[in-house]
Amino acid sequence: MKKVIASVFAGFIGFLLASSCYGHALEPGYLEIIPIENEQWQVAWRKPQVNGKAMEIDAVLPESCTPRRAPSSRFDGRAYVSGWIANCTKKIWDGEVFIEGLNRTATDVLVRFIPGSGQAAVSLRLTPSYPSARLPPVQTAWTILTSYIALGFDHILGGIDHLLFVFALFLLVPNRRNLIWAITAFTVSHSITLALAALGWLSVPTPPVEAVIALSIVFLAVEIVTKNNAQQTLMQRSPWLVAFAFGLLHGLGFASALQKIGLPQNEIPLALLAFNLGIESGQLIFVACLLVIAYLIQKLHSLRAFPEAIMGQTGNLLAGYMIGGVAAYWTIERVTTFFI
Repeated sequence: MKKVIASVFAGFIGFLLASSCYGHALEPGYLEIIPIENEQWQVAWRKPQVNGKAMEIDAVLPESCTPRRAPSSRFDGRAYVSGWIANCTKKIWDGEVFIEGLNRTATDVLVRFIPGSGQAAVSLRLTPSYPSARLPPVQTAWTILTSYIALGFDHILGGIDHLLFVFALFLLVPNRRNLIWAITAFTVSHSITLALAALGWLSVPTPPVEAVIALSIVFLAVEIVTKNNAQQTLMQRSPWLVAFAFGLLHGLGFASALQKIGLPQNEIPLALLAFNLGIESGQLIFVACLLVIAYLIQKLHSLRAFPEAIMGQTGNLLAGYMIGGVAAYWTIERVTTFFI
């Protein structure tokens, strides 16, 4: 079944990735509102860049606040950032925070709000479908759970490099039982490093981590292309061990995304669990989609809709070269950022 899906699905992914040349989806916008005194608020606003320009979105504070918008912004190398002090004549949570233009994008905005001095931060997620919200004076366990599950789910489905690794693993391990063990090992290992890094017990610079993640996909692509059942490699003998080792690196990648979002200080374990649950649910849905696509293509093949060559070794080689080519490009691109 995995050979069935190899060329068709990998070809689509290869075309998509080659055209975008990015391993992750566009970074979300970020809005932070912190109290100063007497209904004054320190506001920090960060919006992604698109084709060298700031994304056409703006954070708009409630009507009782002045100024409601950022006066100017500057490019910090990755996004456009700005900050200002807002004076509000009413409680800021009596009105709505609105992200103007968000409904015309495909990204989200993360909002971090501290209601008062010494109080825990509240995290919100605004989307193109729901670009505005009231700032809650307190955050419940339910809102933390739902928000961070959604954030984890969005991150894994937007992180094409992580999905491409899972896809390569899917192609390399023909035995379903071994595949389950490999994916389980990958899940356990990236959960470990995600937790350690998010809690501040492990710190690794992001650029090298992202480069090695891309290199891990190159490694699996080489395994796909050079696979020889007569001379088994470590990947073929113990796929769970290789998946576990590389999962540790991917967990650091997940952690870098979570650190940008931030964790509610009074509910760190719950937010961490929810974010991880979102990642795992997205990963499982992706694998389920692969199985469904493989089944459909297999049915079409029974009707001779696909040539035999595409279904066999030729398709597998095409998949390996597609995956390896894109991952090699990512590796070079990410290594060059070390020197910028």
